[in-house]
Amino acid sequence: MNDHQSIVSRRRFLETGVAAAGAFTILKPELVRGSQANSKITVGLIGCGNRGTHDAGLLIGTGKAAITVLCDLFEDRTEAAMQKLKLDRPAVHTDYQKVLASAVDAVLIATPPFEHPPMLEAAVQARKHTFCEKPMGVDLAGCKRVIAAGRMADPKKCISVGFQQRYGPVYKEAYKRVTGGDIGELAVARAYWIGSDPFKRVPYPDPKIEKIRNWFCFKDLSGDFIVEQDCHNFDVLHWFLGGLPLRAVGYGGRKVRTSMDLLDRLSLTFEWPNDIQVAFEANQLTPRGYSKVGEEFTGTKGTIQTSRAGLIHTKGPAPSDVENIKSREPTADAMEEFTNRILAGDVENVAERSARSTMIALLGREALYTRKEVTWKGLFGGV
Repeated sequence: MNDHQSIVSRRRFLETGVAAAGAFTILKPELVRGSQANSKITVGLIGCGNRGTHDAGLLIGTGKAAITVLCDLFEDRTEAAMQKLKLDRPAVHTDYQKVLASAVDAVLIATPPFEHPPMLEAAVQARKHTFCEKPMGVDLAGCKRVIAAGRMADPKKCISVGFQQRYGPVYKEAYKRVTGGDIGELAVARAYWIGSDPFKRVPYPDPKIEKIRNWFCFKDLSGDFIVEQDCHNFDVLHWFLGGLPLRAVGYGGRKVRTSMDLLDRLSLTFEWPNDIQVAFEANQLTPRGYSKVGEEFTGTKGTIQTSRAGLIHTKGPAPSDVENIKSREPTADAMEEFTNRILAGDVENVAERSARSTMIALLGREALYTRKEVTWKGLFGGV
């Protein structure tokens, strides 16, 4: 039995020990819409870790959604989420299929990356509005599964993804300026995610439990940090450059984080169509106190820097030529748009686009692992 099968078997075993946290009654959407008190979108949270709880809190903060079901393999996770989100007797499960079989309008999937393809596929089959955290998988097979699921989805149901920069007003404004010629003809771009190690490995007596709870330490579960984290940058490049890279070459290694099965630093060069070169650098070994995360787009008339903090548009050498626009953290914008789209019936389906953004990370990862130039066509064929 391989590690993934062991984890799935453990999931099934743990499922038998679930105890519901209460007797919350979930009404059918068509029944609650007519009541002002119960008119919120009902949402099941699948994955009650830090990220899932954070996303759920922002979803509740829109005032348009209620978390009525929690799902996680581990009771301490659901208990912590229940307390932090101040939920009143939600239904609790360890099997995500039970969430999908319930009457919730939507699901929020925030599980480890290797779980995203089968869970998103199942949510599509259950005809739920779905917000799935990034990335779309840890390998090509997972990304192909997401693409196929997106193509078979109910056209009346949202499939949104946690590439939150897409939803931020400041990023939208930057995109408008870059593609609208405000910096002239685009000449070069670069992106970076320089920061400290966000992970802390915790020991557990059972090695199977230790692996799933420390999923971020293992590239077969996380995809390595270029996939799990840096896919955000690649989605922005996919968006702003209007397409996918042709090839990548680069180097990476592990200098500090020797207890984990993944890199801690990397440097890549991509070639995009129209002779656009993109430099990308990332590490998770910088001491706390310094970080630099974002993208830069340079044209013949100026440069635009983008980040979750805002945009900086440099138009010339004088201080007055620099425009600085601040931003809030765009995950809140993503959740606002997700709920608005559901209520208005203005659905989006970004499964395929998001899978391709993830595949940019897979292209870069292959170049790092092989230390050879890797082409999109050579690695992915006609996908």
